[in-house]
Amino acid sequence: MKDFPTCFGENGVQVADSSSSSSSPARNAQNNMVTCVYQCRIRGRSCPVTVNWSKNLVGHVLTVGIHDCVCKVDVKPWVFSKKKGCKSLEAFSAKIDVFWDLSSAKFGSGPQPLEGFYVGVVVDRQMVLLLGNLRKEAFKKTNAVPFPCGSSGAILVAKKENVFGKKMYGTKTVFRDNGQTHDLVIECDTTSGVSDPSLIIRIDSKIVMQVNRLRWKFRGNHIILVDGLAVEVFWDVHNWLFGTSLADAVFMFRTCLPADKLWTRQPLSSDDAGLLQWSFSERFSETKFPGLGFSLILYAWKNV
Repeated sequence: MKDFPTCFGENGVQVADSSSSSSSPARNAQNNMVTCVYQCRIRGRSCPVTVNWSKNLVGHVLTVGIHDCVCKVDVKPWVFSKKKGCKSLEAFSAKIDVFWDLSSAKFGSGPQPLEGFYVGVVVDRQMVLLLGNLRKEAFKKTNAVPFPCGSSGAILVAKKENVFGKKMYGTKTVFRDNGQTHDLVIECDTTSGVSDPSLIIRIDSKIVMQVNRLRWKFRGNHIILVDGLAVEVFWDVHNWLFGTSLADAVFMFRTCLPADKLWTRQPLSSDDAGLLQWSFSERFSETKFPGLGFSLILYAWKNV
């Protein structure tokens, strides 16, 4: 199942995936990371920009990947840490400037900052990607201009995240660009005392999916509706049920096909390996559908 999110293998940031690291919970916590892929426009062409946030024992790490070029920023707690700056990259025959200011960033329990920061990608004085709430400061520092009115800017098309828990695993996510932020919670009790565990998924505290007799349905897919969108949910909890106590499960939520195609698709069998092998280019090409094309991949690790 660990090969299922291959959409992050191409044009991505070369960072260690916790699914291939040591099974120690402490080691996994050190590899806590969130990876986001944005569809941007660079000189008229569609270009994926990968932003990776990770957290380790000494601070946070920001990595921005564009084609084969990578900008890495270490955010450490001591005063001389370079928490703001700029780096120039060369890709697609263009000079690409990456600006960041994390000097006032506020972090929660996860690797991503909550507020007080900006990360900007500028090409030909146009802001092709801007993250964070310090928008005025970003435009002032970069002397860049936003995309012309009516043009499409950066769109979040994919996100990968590690989540940790004992029975409940939660995160916040959107299912369409600039859409509402939802609380997503996965609940599953696979302790040895539970003979017939079930899988429950809640969005904003409402149950949207429940799988009973999980030992027989440890891998599968189902369709739910969120914000009027058809969201296909894939799950593989085989390692939770039949692996070691420190194993992970993998979940994917995607809105990357038109609703009529989703409703007519045949359900996948529990041993269908084709589910696990869909390339970045295949998933990325599906973003031509307005309001669709987002995928969320969660690695859920059990804390013991």
